[in-house]
Amino acid sequence: ENLVLLHLANNSISGTIPTEIGMMKSTNLLILDMNTISGTIPTEIGMMEHHEHLFLLKNYINGTVPTEIGLIETLAGLFLSNNSINDTIPTEIGLIESLQFLFLNDNFLNSTIPTEVGLLS
Repeated sequence: ENLVLLHLANNSISGTIPTEIGMMKSTNLLILDMNTISGTIPTEIGMMEHHEHLFLLKNYINGTVPTEIGLIETLAGLFLSNNSINDTIPTEIGLIESLQFLFLNDNFLNSTIPTEVGLLS
């Protein structure tokens, strides 16, 4: 319950992100970039109540960004660059008032930018 930071970047971690990630209620910084993580981002990620920064750059994550990401009201940084994320950017990202950094470059997004993202200040 007291884990505030989990930094596992630049290892050889493989497999998928477990759904139990949503149980990390006190963690506010999760760094899993530069691994070989695959699969989709679980919807349970929205249960991370106090999360501030999520680093998943340079992995093999695919599928879509779950709409539940918009439930993380304290999220200031979402870093999903260099993956295989496809489809659309969920409008719910634009509802995260605390969001300061949004990195979605080098993926396979194939839609327009939601109007809600343009409303972030």
